[in-house]
Amino acid sequence: MKLLNLLREPFKKPSPLEMIAEALADAHLSKLEAEAGVEYAESIVAYNVARIERLNKRMEEYK
Repeated sequence: MKLLNLLREPFKKPSPLEMIAEALADAHLSKLEAEAGVEYAESIVAYNVARIERLNKRMEEYK
């Protein structure tokens, strides 16, 4: 009987609690991916701000 239950396991309908847990895990992963994107974008902005400041300073030297 135990073997039969194991064979049925992949085909059983998930419980509401299992579905909620899966949705919650997906939400956490999506949040982590979005946070990584924000960190990357912030670093690009900081890089370009520093670059603009450096180039403006260099431009003033040549005036």
